[in-house]
Amino acid sequence: MRRGAGLAALGLALMAAAGAAPAPGRPAVAAHRGGALLWPENSLLAFRNALDLGVEYVETDVHLTADGEVVVMHDPTLERTSTGLGALRERTLADLAPVRLKGGDGAVTGEPVPTLARLLDLLAPSRAGLLLEIKVDDRGRRYPGIEEKVLASVRDRGLASRTLVMAFEPETVERIRELDPAAPTVLLIGRRQLGGASAAEGVTRARALGAAAVGIQHRLVDAGVVAAARRAGLRVAAWTVNEEADIRRVIDLGVDVVISDRPDLAQRLAAAPR
Repeated sequence: MRRGAGLAALGLALMAAAGAAPAPGRPAVAAHRGGALLWPENSLLAFRNALDLGVEYVETDVHLTADGEVVVMHDPTLERTSTGLGALRERTLADLAPVRLKGGDGAVTGEPVPTLARLLDLLAPSRAGLLLEIKVDDRGRRYPGIEEKVLASVRDRGLASRTLVMAFEPETVERIRELDPAAPTVLLIGRRQLGGASAAEGVTRARALGAAAVGIQHRLVDAGVVAAARRAGLRVAAWTVNEEADIRRVIDLGVDVVISDRPDLAQRLAAAPR
């Protein structure tokens, strides 16, 4: 099988494995951080509610604690989204036990900082897939050994075929591919990563890394980018698309996955007759 055709088939197979493939002609919807404009971001409550919506994917971010536990949070530090203080790399899992997440309005909730293990246990009986972004620490450095831990966790729970591992750092994608060439990966691209290059160049970089998909900031997605991805055999995910006009635009462009803080709205628009 040609390389491009093989990667395209891999993306389609992943959708089928998730058991929640969208109807032909419509994109999959991913609940960004569980649905960050609806519920406390990256909380088990958000993920549970997103699954109840019937999304094809939930999206999340992971960091490594001082004692080597993989935990779910977007920022490398605790202050913005929780009652905790400091960098996650300096805190143990025991330190995080009393920490509670904040809602979008800053109000403290009863939600704990989830471990990746707890999120995977929640996903296991569902039909949804997982977009799992591996983050860097507060110094911009990769966490030693986080890729091995992430892959072991998804394998242990039988979720390897339903998980796409994402990163902005090419080195992280390369490490995942080195550890498991069959693991579907996504190179994330924004303006900062492009450094003045075109978004189509981001597609070229993703293909060179052996990624199965490219995740592009939605304002950078255009017909040329989608066409370049198709030629490269890559699927296209647009992030983070929250306004109705923007969601409609990327759907009309033919992206494969719409990543949104408003998965309810994205689902409604994706399902609308075209």
